[in-house]
Amino acid sequence: MPSLGMHDVSDDAVRVHSVARGDGRTLLFTHGWGATSFMFEPSAIALASHFRVVTWDQRGHGASESPPDPSTYSVDTTIADMAMLLDRNGSGRGILVGHSLGGYLSLEFTRRYPERVEALVLVGAGPGFRDDEARGKWNRFTARIADRAEARGLTALQRERDLHGNLHSSIDGLVKSARGVLPQHDSTVLDSLPSISVPVLVIVGEHDLQFRASADHMAAKIPDAQLVVVPDAGHSINVEQPAVFEHEVVSFVRSRFGG
Repeated sequence: MPSLGMHDVSDDAVRVHSVARGDGRTLLFTHGWGATSFMFEPSAIALASHFRVVTWDQRGHGASESPPDPSTYSVDTTIADMAMLLDRNGSGRGILVGHSLGGYLSLEFTRRYPERVEALVLVGAGPGFRDDEARGKWNRFTARIADRAEARGLTALQRERDLHGNLHSSIDGLVKSARGVLPQHDSTVLDSLPSISVPVLVIVGEHDLQFRASADHMAAKIPDAQLVVVPDAGHSINVEQPAVFEHEVVSFVRSRFGG
């Protein structure tokens, strides 16, 4: 099936951009804050020969709408957008592939809707923080990200390999997303790891020092988890080592589901 770009309308009437490619088992790719679905483009094209691959831009990012109301940017609304995309690209179930924030959101989706998740691929991601002090440090960091983006505009994104500032229509949605989606308020995702009952592939770059410990922790706590550390890679494994990333995803899915 050829690629199909579209704007779906969310439950709260926000236009969400997605691209679907290929046939077969559905893989829903969710990017991190400040990135867009473009970071998955080469891998999505390659993997579409094996699966139904759906990439999308979170609200406030890329070609998706940036609504003016700050309350429309939250973990709840993002999870609802992911559910909508699964509903409109198959049976309402699929394998969630999440990078960075997208991995955390995929874990939260699994916590809420375990019956809708066939497997997880967590790429350079973490499950959050257990204690208030660590969460507070993270939330102060996310506030600085929002303030810096608001002050510097899209140029604040252009130093990172997976952050393509020229693909965002404005900075406003990114700032609202940073303030509404990035902060964490409890440890429910972290606490849910032992209850995950689907196969999980945890991928982390050898040089991704911020997330190496998180990857080890998730692999230890999730009952059916496989950990892959990719040599010569940092945070954006699929961008830095695409062939390795694609091979690991295909091997993981085939080992668990056949085909």
